[in-house]
Amino acid sequence: MYDYLIVGSGLFGCVFAYEATKRGYKCLVIEKRNHVGGNVYNEETEGVNVHKYGAHIFHTSDEEVWAYVNGFVRFNNYVNSPVANYKGELYNLPFNMNTFARMWNITTPQQAQAIIKQQSEEIKGEPKNLEEQAISLVGRDIYQKLVKGYTEKQWGRDCKDLPSFIIKRLPLRFTFDNNYFNDPYQGIPIGGYNVLVNKLLEGTDVILNTDYLSDKESFNKQAKKVVYTGMLDEYFNNVFGKLEYRSLKFETETIDSDNYQGVAVMNYTDRETPYTRIIEHKHFEFGKQEKTVITKEYPTDWQEGMEPYYPVNDDKNNELFNKYKELAAQEENVIFGGRLAEYKYYDMDKVIRSALDCVKEEFRELQ
Repeated sequence: MYDYLIVGSGLFGCVFAYEATKRGYKCLVIEKRNHVGGNVYNEETEGVNVHKYGAHIFHTSDEEVWAYVNGFVRFNNYVNSPVANYKGELYNLPFNMNTFARMWNITTPQQAQAIIKQQSEEIKGEPKNLEEQAISLVGRDIYQKLVKGYTEKQWGRDCKDLPSFIIKRLPLRFTFDNNYFNDPYQGIPIGGYNVLVNKLLEGTDVILNTDYLSDKESFNKQAKKVVYTGMLDEYFNNVFGKLEYRSLKFETETIDSDNYQGVAVMNYTDRETPYTRIIEHKHFEFGKQEKTVITKEYPTDWQEGMEPYYPVNDDKNNELFNKYKELAAQEENVIFGGRLAEYKYYDMDKVIRSALDCVKEEFRELQ
């Protein structure tokens, strides 16, 4: 008999397993995939750690979480500085003085601010859709070249048909700073994320290729308590209907070159290019391998059998989620946590913080 049955081996499940095991509890992790680590899993190709489920760059302002992950693995000093490619024109991201100098052939922050202010005044009153919202924040030029096409590919809809709340803010920097994140701590685990995941799961029993929901009652009998990190609607047999997600398709290829694009992440911001970005994985770890591995990323509507990446947190889906959340609150001896169970897009540090908070709550109750 296990103390905890943990469904899913993403970061939430792994952190919970580590903390429970450390306290002397016996844990079993059940994982539907053929590997642990959830979406942070790396697969090695030509000596390159390939981010199998899209780019994962660790960044945080949470000192406790940063200290926590560094207790398992050292991080390199990778800084995310993506480049936007609009029909062959290259622009630095996030929107900063390098972007504005390239866009308008200017040199000072005052010039950039004046252009953005003038263009944003095109929108009068409250923005009625995402297009108006974006133009009111960054002006017509930046919207047209760097926001519109990328966003329409992400959501599969025209910006005029998307609600304004999707873009609450578009950060503008009037300095020559290409560091995408504002967080003080950033990097990639040396050796890849698998190093972190495997250390978190030391001392925990793991079963792969196993779908918990195929025989929930039988699995539940193996433990005193369940930690469920899968899709919340599936746990309840979609009794109220299915929550919506956006998904991704990946095309990965090995290139017989030591450097394909010179940057880890290049976003393609025109509407005509079918993928949103190309990831060149070796640059996350400053690789010197003779060959390189690239992945093209295509957003798509989620369908049964695909990985659910981004919850569609509109009013309709949030209302549906709240119904499932009420059911979850009535479940005895089940903890629901993580991105899928909470129907919430989480950065990695936030998932770890959520798991640590859950652990504190859980073991305070048992003491």
